[in-house]
Amino acid sequence: MIPRVHKRGSRTIGLLAYLYGPGTHEEHTDPHLVAAWDGFVPDPGRDPQATLKQLQQLLDQPVDALAASRRPAKHVWHLSVRAAPEDPVLTDEQWAQIARRMVAATGIAPADDDAGCRWAAVRHADDHIHIIATLVREDGRKPRLHNDAKRSQAEARLVEAEYGLKQLNTGDGTAAQRPTSAERHKAQRQGRARTAREELRETVRQAVTGARSEAELLGRLAAAGLLIRTRAAPSGDLLGYKVALPDDRNKDGEPVFYPGARLAPDLSLPRIRERWSADHSAQTPPTGAPRAASSPSAARRQTASATWAAITIIEQGRGAVAAAYIASAGEVLDALAKTSAAHTRRDLRAAAAAYERASRSHIRAERGHDRALRQAARDLVHGGPALGRGEDGATTAMAIDMLFFLVTAAVHWHAKNGHAQQAAAALQAAEHLRSAYRAAAAQPLTALYQRGRRLNRPLLQRQTAMLRGTLPELAEKILAEPGWYALATTIADAEAAGHDPATLLSDAVERRELDTADSVSDVLVWRLRHLADLPADTSGASEHGTVEKLSAMRPGASHPTSPGRHRGEEAGNTR
Repeated sequence: MIPRVHKRGSRTIGLLAYLYGPGTHEEHTDPHLVAAWDGFVPDPGRDPQATLKQLQQLLDQPVDALAASRRPAKHVWHLSVRAAPEDPVLTDEQWAQIARRMVAATGIAPADDDAGCRWAAVRHADDHIHIIATLVREDGRKPRLHNDAKRSQAEARLVEAEYGLKQLNTGDGTAAQRPTSAERHKAQRQGRARTAREELRETVRQAVTGARSEAELLGRLAAAGLLIRTRAAPSGDLLGYKVALPDDRNKDGEPVFYPGARLAPDLSLPRIRERWSADHSAQTPPTGAPRAASSPSAARRQTASATWAAITIIEQGRGAVAAAYIASAGEVLDALAKTSAAHTRRDLRAAAAAYERASRSHIRAERGHDRALRQAARDLVHGGPALGRGEDGATTAMAIDMLFFLVTAAVHWHAKNGHAQQAAAALQAAEHLRSAYRAAAAQPLTALYQRGRRLNRPLLQRQTAMLRGTLPELAEKILAEPGWYALATTIADAEAAGHDPATLLSDAVERRELDTADSVSDVLVWRLRHLADLPADTSGASEHGTVEKLSAMRPGASHPTSPGRHRGEEAGNTR
């Protein structure tokens, strides 16, 4: 159930005309009163003798009784209460009970207070009601409406529990503004899947990703086809910006512009500049020019490394510093979605869109610590799109794997700090990342699996014994997974490169949780390949050199250690 306190107005008759009217698109059906401050209030929707003027005069009586100098300039209070799409259709009596609870909770008409404000609840659709009230009590005093929006949200949670409705999460004021009903109807008329506000939010968010200057940002917005208006000080310094879709026009044929702050709180120019100032303080190029362009594979490897480091900070819960990493992870997701191959693009875009809500909270990000993640996002953008196969596909899978665990860490961080909406959004993003990972990892893991199936039996037996000795609590689970052969290949590659796989496995398991992994062996493949700096894709490699080199090694011989990654399954004939 979603209550929304609207802007206060000065014309009671104007709001009543809207509530009892057909709506801007004939969407209002059977408008009628379901409850009011007095049970004998005339209902213009059901009583042919009643008029809107009569209802308006009754509502305004306490206001009109005051001297003109004491009347509030904005005396019309308006609250809409909407059921979730999954909820059953409520009866008029149920909506009447909800309306009474809302006016009591918000301070309009407290329970057992006969001198409260006058109000009326109008229903003109199955799924919601509107409550109109006038802000002068019967005793001539003003009502106490401090935090009325927050109190309406709290009451909505109680109503949901008592009526068996869908339980929603209370917001904290950091969410992006939802499209208005007028914007939604306009999008439907124009055949758009999303409103102009939503399209602009995603476009601006992607333009900000990795940007370092106003010139670079405005250039990206123009390249994306948006109309731009800027506001400058007499000195020429930029004060703000607005954007519009070229084909989104008002009734006069003029473009409908949205300031950045109306798209999302962190898309205002001052908030965007916070990211740039942190970059510049680190002596990064102030011109916005990228450093030497890296390849898509190199950019994805850098993303995996920066993400791996960020997870530890978030897991440690360092307040504003963790908030900065969580915010910058949104930029990485946007950049990865923007440059992803076709078979992962849809899920990555969905993950980035869902995570947008998780990137902000009341814990203000302390920028600067997150430079590595922002640079990773920038490298992704300038590295260009992935090819979707070979090394690009494998490093994409590696990056998605790391981002999944970062987003999972963000879920726990938000939940610990009481950020219900953000935790739910991050969890939704994680599910989209899980789907994107499956698409990205299929080909490279198949190549590793096929190589693993061709490893000789003595080598597999030695690896199995090493796994059981190193990870006794996980070994049998890993050996039973289809991915064991891919992990066996990775262990062989790590040994051939001079690493001690037992040390790598221990490090990979100890440093990150594995409870949320569909396949522990998959996770370990990418962690070992990352930590040991092994090629992510080995589809063109021959395993013969690795086998010969490992066959010449004395069992149990020590090797230099180095960081590693993860993935796996097991063959019964190696046990």
